[in-house]
Amino acid sequence: MADLKRTVLYDLHIALGGKMVPFAGYEMPVQYPMGVLKEHLHTRAQAGLFDVSHMGQVILRPKSGDAADAARAFEALMPVDVLGLAEGRQRYGLFTNEAGGILDDLMFANRGDHLFVVVNAACKDQDIAHMRAHLSDACVVEEITDRALVALQGPAAEPALARLVPGAAEMTFMQVAILDWQGVDLWISRSGYTGEDGYEISVPDAQARAFCEALLAMEEVAPIGLGARDSLRLEAGMCLYGHDIDTTTSPVEGNLGWAIQKARRAGGAREGGFPGAARILRELAEGPARRRVGLKPEGRAPMREGTQVFAAAEGGAPIGAITSGGFGPSIEGPMAMAYLPATLAEGATVYGDVRGKRLPATIVPMPFLPNRFKR
Repeated sequence: MADLKRTVLYDLHIALGGKMVPFAGYEMPVQYPMGVLKEHLHTRAQAGLFDVSHMGQVILRPKSGDAADAARAFEALMPVDVLGLAEGRQRYGLFTNEAGGILDDLMFANRGDHLFVVVNAACKDQDIAHMRAHLSDACVVEEITDRALVALQGPAAEPALARLVPGAAEMTFMQVAILDWQGVDLWISRSGYTGEDGYEISVPDAQARAFCEALLAMEEVAPIGLGARDSLRLEAGMCLYGHDIDTTTSPVEGNLGWAIQKARRAGGAREGGFPGAARILRELAEGPARRRVGLKPEGRAPMREGTQVFAAAEGGAPIGAITSGGFGPSIEGPMAMAYLPATLAEGATVYGDVRGKRLPATIVPMPFLPNRFKR
């Protein structure tokens, strides 16, 4: 692990007994002494604190001083409505390539005179290079390197954070705000990647450990590692970049059509004009050949990533493969995502090859567990 980077919270993870593993070029905690199963269930019942400081934080500042110029330039990289995003609001976005594949998924917020963008850790360097290459005429692309990023997730997230930052309680899902804690500006969004209510909080490096310790001192808040983060997001039906979506999958195939607003669709005010528009607009109109679906395997055996999926219990070529799979502690059973022919309807039975045996699984709607965001 000699060449791996560490987040500013590394020493805190060690003090908390975190088991460190390589992830996206960083040493990150996969679990703490509580263990993955209990961490998962604790987040669903109370509140879990995650270090996501390995992700990229970027400010896009318009050179003209007009925020609409930054929005217009950024919008040219994505099939997403950036110009229509109100100040103080955040939205899910997708960088696409000329073939209509996904370069990365991300979050972006309108903070008045600039946009604030959060990108995935594994794609951070290429995403920032992509933004600099395409946006530098219109924007200053400023990577934020002196702030940690943490996520507080679960039904007790609001009362826990509100003890330190009372204004957080008034925020609604996908709202952003800059709120004070002990003279420090916290950049807060009411969002997260667990399916639970909660927040993502950018805090200056110098105060990051003290802020996390103030939260962890509360009985309902526990530190949560990457293991539970993965099972939580999978139950919530959320994609993991590089697994469920990548440059070979389009947003429509990925079942992310909901992220493409009316303004960017055929007949919309700013139809197309993004990389891969021809394919993406065609798939929106006609449907894709394959689509990301949820699977509930029968029995208790999980179907892991890479498991081949067949249409029949015997014979025939594979019709797809599992992209994410595991055991859902909250649903008390296995769950998986796969790309399968779009002609297969919900309720259909398919078969996953688990150690040479084809086991049945049913195509089901996602999320596997209802989301509980504060609307």
